Amino acid sequence: MIEQPQITQTSAVQTAVIRVTIPRDQIQEAMGPGYEELMAAIAGQGIGPAGPWYTHHLCMDPEVFDFEIGAPVTAPVTPTGRVQPGELPAVTAARTVYHGVFDGLPDAWGEFETWIAAQGHAERPDLWEVYAVGPETSDDPADWRTELYRPLA
Repeated sequence: MIEQPQITQTSAVQTAVIRVTIPRDQIQEAMGPGYEELMAAIAGQGIGPAGPWYTHHLCMDPEVFDFEIGAPVTAPVTPTGRVQPGELPAVTAARTVYHGVFDGLPDAWGEFETWIAAQGHAERPDLWEVYAVGPETSDDPADWRTELYRPLA
């Protein structure tokens, strides 16, 4: 389900983001429109995307998702509508890659977090997913790859 996890050091990445706070069961309704709005704004400013889009979950609550829909950019974004400048932080993180449809992500995260705990690492409250290959780049779900990052305390 997931590739062999590893510990890595990330670099800070300049991004454009839309912050979303919604009940957990509304995630599917929020992602598509948020992605479209973000991509239109950064394309309109001629600054990206400079890599795959992502979601950065700022804290994990069983009932509410508080997260950013983001994409790396080549220059600072000018705030427009809900789109704001952002940054993925430089951190020490556990990282793995999940292959497959998005419905399998909860199980992939469970497997990944089990590995992190077994290694004796403490997690920070945030995490992010980078959608390296997904439905916007391939019609074949077998090609889809999601990078999972869990910053470590």
